[in-house]
Amino acid sequence: MARIVMLHALGGADALKLEEVGELEPEAGEVVITVKAIGLNRAEVLFREGRYLETPLLPARIGYEAAGYISKLGAGVKDFSVGDFVSTIPSFPQSKYGVYGEEAVVPARSVVKMPESMSCEEAASVWMQYLTAYGALIELGHLQPKQYVVVTAASSSVGVASIQMIKDCGAHSIVTTRTQVKKQALLDAGADYVVVTDEENVATRILEITKDGADLVFDSVAGSLLTDLARATKFEGQIFIYGALSLDRTQFPLRIALKKGLSLRGYTMFQITDVQERMDRGKKYVLDRLQNGIFKPVIDRSFSLDQLADAHRHMESNQQLGKIVVTV
Repeated sequence: MARIVMLHALGGADALKLEEVGELEPEAGEVVITVKAIGLNRAEVLFREGRYLETPLLPARIGYEAAGYISKLGAGVKDFSVGDFVSTIPSFPQSKYGVYGEEAVVPARSVVKMPESMSCEEAASVWMQYLTAYGALIELGHLQPKQYVVVTAASSSVGVASIQMIKDCGAHSIVTTRTQVKKQALLDAGADYVVVTDEENVATRILEITKDGADLVFDSVAGSLLTDLARATKFEGQIFIYGALSLDRTQFPLRIALKKGLSLRGYTMFQITDVQERMDRGKKYVLDRLQNGIFKPVIDRSFSLDQLADAHRHMESNQQLGKIVVTV
């Protein structure tokens, strides 16, 4: 028997229900993982509430990222063995393949062998954050040394991963946070500049730092902030919008975009994981830097599986810096 998490109705954290099931069996092209750690993502909060890109097919499983050991192989799986230490790339429908629980069935395509030097908690905290940042900054944004990159809401796991990636590229990071509470922690995490949005004019401060504007903006907030970010972006600069944390209406800054020739584009990590060649490049890029110590996941706090609802509430509080992990 194994305990897995199911959603029978949409709602708050209490909608997450632990249930006992029989042993899971893989179909062709799938593997079963004995889960040791789970990395939480805001996507799962939105999925639970019915506000995510994927609509839950109830009753639904939930969860994108887990690390553990392969216990069973489906027909046709050749690149893995029972006992391999692996983690999952978010590249599957949660309703069917969600990884919250003691066991998970996932497509073999979405599994990566992880360095034995990593802890299970670290291995469960890799792919959503680093591949999301990789896609916008490296694969599509073509980040170059000495460029200036703005990262909003930078205390998220994606934000912290972006700081590490920008530093590795030899570029300059300008990150935003709402209050002074996380400013020093973001500087300690490697940010070059921190803009406190409740106290500083975002566009003015970025232009003070960059002189002629940021080369690239990686924004998860949108709302009214987008206009300020456009003002702070240089001629023919790029803005990638990958979230909408703001409750304000988002208006397209047409006049500024026309005047500066800006490129504004919506972006999700699935633009990487849905294209095999891009995903292969991204996996190699991230694994190489994990193995040589350039990238290191930052763990905010760990919860037990029985505390999963509390872990979701902690994420909704926006108090974290880095990844929230659940151990199994």
